[in-house]
Amino acid sequence: MLVKSLSLHSHAFSSFSASEIGTNPSWVPLKSLNSLCCSSKPRNLCRFLCLSTQNGGFRENSGEVGLGDAVIIVDHGSRRKESNLMLNEFVEMFKHKTGYEIVEPAHMELAEPSIRDAFQSCVEQGAHRIIVSPFFLSPGRHWTQDIPSLSAEAAKEHPDVSYIVTAPLGLHELLVDVVNDRIKHCLKHVAGDADECSVCSGTGKCRLY
Repeated sequence: MLVKSLSLHSHAFSSFSASEIGTNPSWVPLKSLNSLCCSSKPRNLCRFLCLSTQNGGFRENSGEVGLGDAVIIVDHGSRRKESNLMLNEFVEMFKHKTGYEIVEPAHMELAEPSIRDAFQSCVEQGAHRIIVSPFFLSPGRHWTQDIPSLSAEAAKEHPDVSYIVTAPLGLHELLVDVVNDRIKHCLKHVAGDADECSVCSGTGKCRLY
């Protein structure tokens, strides 16, 4: 099936498992043939997520990252070198934990590697499908416009490679644990019971004012 855009419904507080995404999805046309809705959840429990794909089209019944797939994790990008290096560290953590063969970092702007650079690197490593994962919290303009546009431009140079832009982090119950962990650690540091975390280290920001 060749389509230019796909829309996926996801539960507001939990993501689909790989098996749910890949097993017997029901396709419901939206505004046009170029916009489709795939959902195995009740509509009133879902939120709207946009997944963009081009060139080869989205491969049906492939709900897992596998051989020939690559993941690009995209953040905003910063003029601050330390911030950009943190994305590299996260990508290494992500690659180690997931076991995915091809995972590349990219910055939307202000720093390199760009999305275009990351696409090129993935293709050189043998990728035939690229999953662009925005490392953003909310579904704002960067997700709805900027990243899809930059991905589309990068994909033009690789007509035999399909791609998809997945949802940002959004509302996910695991983020509650992350935020709470940060809060607890900083309070322990202020109380003298813990060293600064890797984020605050050397900044002197983690203190009571």
